[in-house]
Amino acid sequence: MATAMFRSSIRSALRSGAPRVTPASKRTFSSHSSVEEEAREASKWEKITYVGIVSCSILAAICLSKGHPHSDEPPAYSYLHIRNKEFPWGPDGLFEVKHH
Repeated sequence: MATAMFRSSIRSALRSGAPRVTPASKRTFSSHSSVEEEAREASKWEKITYVGIVSCSILAAICLSKGHPHSDEPPAYSYLHIRNKEFPWGPDGLFEVKHH
């Protein structure tokens, strides 16, 4: 069945010579509204986007302009276990070549 359909489509393509070009159809997406309604809707969402950009920018400027407290020294947490032991290969580094 599939091979018959494939052969018939090949035959019809070969018979026509040039490929058929169908006229471009209008895409309606999910609505069947007029062009004017679509233009109004696009304009509405464009305005909403601009208002959102301005309001988010103002909110970010306000939040970033406020200072926050800094402590002089961080608290000594017991779980940090800071070790100050030298490396076995010395303080210069493992792959450093010393020129005398």
